[in-house]
Amino acid sequence: MVARDAASHLTSSTMLPANPSAAGLSVGRLLCLLWLAGLAMRMTLLVMPPILPLVHEDLHMSETQIGLLIGLPLAVFAIAAVPGSLLIAHVGAKRAVMLGMVIAAISGAARGAASDVWTLYAAAIATGLGIAIMQPGMPTLVREWLPSRVAVGTVAYSNGMVIGAILPPVLTFSLVLPFVGGSWRLDLAVWALPALLVVVPFALFSPKERTPALPPGGTAAGSLWWPDWKSPLIWLLGLTFGCNNSPFFAANAFLGDYLAGMGKPELLGPTLTSLNGAQVVALVVLIAMSGRLQRRAWPFLLFGPILLAGFLGLILLQSPVSAIVCTGLIGIGTAMTMTPILALPAFLVPPAEVPRTAAGMFAIAYTCAIIIPTISGALWDVTGKAWATFVPASLCSVGLTVLGAIAARYRARGDDAAVRLG
Repeated sequence: MVARDAASHLTSSTMLPANPSAAGLSVGRLLCLLWLAGLAMRMTLLVMPPILPLVHEDLHMSETQIGLLIGLPLAVFAIAAVPGSLLIAHVGAKRAVMLGMVIAAISGAARGAASDVWTLYAAAIATGLGIAIMQPGMPTLVREWLPSRVAVGTVAYSNGMVIGAILPPVLTFSLVLPFVGGSWRLDLAVWALPALLVVVPFALFSPKERTPALPPGGTAAGSLWWPDWKSPLIWLLGLTFGCNNSPFFAANAFLGDYLAGMGKPELLGPTLTSLNGAQVVALVVLIAMSGRLQRRAWPFLLFGPILLAGFLGLILLQSPVSAIVCTGLIGIGTAMTMTPILALPAFLVPPAEVPRTAAGMFAIAYTCAIIIPTISGALWDVTGKAWATFVPASLCSVGLTVLGAIAARYRARGDDAAVRLG
């Protein structure tokens, strides 16, 4: 199992005690719990791309509507990120993450009951709300549970996110759809169940958490949860992460219809598997080099151009082999740059400011990720050219290369006393 291998490797190389709040729990257990949370966070969302052609046909959706379907949960990620930070300030990161898991799983299953586009949109929004609550909680948990091992903690939950993205395209066609008679509605219900079950070990085996104490004055002041929108750091992190996740979601959203337009719908399974499965290769590198990726410019300078090459290959090359290879490049490029970005809030700001900094980063990033898939679908509809849908993602690849390199070398307050990288 990838989680067990990752946790074993990370534990063996990081045998230092965790935060006193996690006293008595092994580092390996904490890493596995973070991994499970990451799994639930991505699996609920990425179950949609393999069945989008079925949903498209059943509900008679346009390409713009498909782009909006992908963009709506991301819009909620942006809108709910800051309230998620407020929730963390009141109830703690662990409780907030568990609540988000439950909402995302139940709403994810409810998408299968949609009678039209609008009810599907409503369920997608609710699913996005659950994930949005989880997102600022994850870097906060890493900082609380493993303050001296932020890098490996981030690798653990981003590892779970990657596996959560891989499992649906790998198992939907080969196992789940045949099991449910080809019903995309039942497919959504089947995938919601394990996402919901993750709540059980997370509740039973994670450190006990007290409700955070409010500062003198008795209220959750803005300094606890409201992002400092005047900070250039928040905008730099948000735009960098936006240039990472927008291409990933756009590729997942439009790959099925793009291949169908090429007359090669049978490539959807292999290319989605390549897109998400190639990230396993990235996981090996991330686990082995967790301490050498953070605050380094080279992952962005190398894998940003690799991401661009993947999209240009999809646009310019038409063979089945090139489609599989290019989607693999996209998967590796996004995975190898995602983890260094996710760890940056915990490295660059004091512990008390991690939730609001992460919330601001996610709000900006997912605002970008709303716009890009919607523009991508609209470009296809307006021009009638399938390749046009990948032009915005190609531009994001360039932005990721430049902004990522800048963010990696950003000089933060208290940089000399920053937490260790490995």
